[in-house]
Amino acid sequence: MRIGFDAKRAYHNNTGLGNYSRDLIRGLANKYREDQYVLFTPSVTSNPRSAFINYFPNITPITPTTLFDKTLKSYWRSINLEKDLIREEIDIYHGLSQEIPKRKGGNLKYVVTIHDLIFLRHPETYKTVDRRIYDKKFRYAAEQSDLVIAISEQTKSDLIEFYNTDPEKIRVVYQSCHDQFKQSVSKSAKHTILEKYNLPSEYILYVGTIEKRKNLKSLIDACRSIDLPIVAVGQKTSYFKEVMTAVVKNKMENRMFFLEDVPFEDLPGIYQSAKVFCYPSVFEGFGIPIIEALYSKIPVITSKGGVFKETGGEAAQYADPLSVDDLRAKLLIALERDNSEHVNLGYKFVQRFSTEQFVEGVKNVYNELA
Repeated sequence: MRIGFDAKRAYHNNTGLGNYSRDLIRGLANKYREDQYVLFTPSVTSNPRSAFINYFPNITPITPTTLFDKTLKSYWRSINLEKDLIREEIDIYHGLSQEIPKRKGGNLKYVVTIHDLIFLRHPETYKTVDRRIYDKKFRYAAEQSDLVIAISEQTKSDLIEFYNTDPEKIRVVYQSCHDQFKQSVSKSAKHTILEKYNLPSEYILYVGTIEKRKNLKSLIDACRSIDLPIVAVGQKTSYFKEVMTAVVKNKMENRMFFLEDVPFEDLPGIYQSAKVFCYPSVFEGFGIPIIEALYSKIPVITSKGGVFKETGGEAAQYADPLSVDDLRAKLLIALERDNSEHVNLGYKFVQRFSTEQFVEGVKNVYNELA
């Protein structure tokens, strides 16, 4: 088969959608070498995270060729792409980031991955103009694709609820995390990383964009009486002002460590050095930091309801993310008990999110379409 991908984020995005795209493309190209993978991207960058693309003979990047498409790259990607898909004799086109180009005819098949519909379930966390754009693109993709991949049962139920998507065309395929999180970091390497970022030897870890929905403020309030630092890894948004207000109010200036733009190779060591991982998000489509933490063999505390039990299994502890008292209670339990049994249970559970199962699940969708 010749499989085309929306590869914009594989080249240009260093976090969620970019990681999903790169992990899938790398896994497919390595495991199913008989197929050809054609990456359609507005431009090719020298992003080190996408450097692997150059080493696979069955991967070919394609950029706009006409002056018009080169000038209006967004139009090419959204409206004008199908002519290039047909020219390249693509059998299946996979929209990796919740959208597909305008369908105008031809025999090629379309599949789209829908990661979440948070902008519909929690519209207050998005600008009005962004919600309208997302709704138009995602709704079209869900309606016009031959099959839809949902990254969780939660996302599948949201597709049915908000878009009335036929359940028969939805396939739930769990994603994985990068294989680096599945490797043990040596004691000396962890020591070097802690020194590099001037981090304490013990801490509570939070990983994720510092935005209102992910609810870091509640974790800070919960830790006021817990004598342990918090390390927060993630990009700051306007919500950071609320976070800093909570830090000052709780007199935790000396116990908060904020890290941005951490090189990918340092993240496993930061995870594996943590005493406990806390992810108090109000809502997610999947919550990939949870499986990164489970692979890192550290205790996990996350939120009740939604997708979180689906991602964390029986090993994680679950708290009401808006209840400071409940978060504090769960943190104290994790910090005071012997967590070895829960860590082992979590590591066994997280194997269902292996790269092999992720890649095989997507390949099965392609085979079904073919």
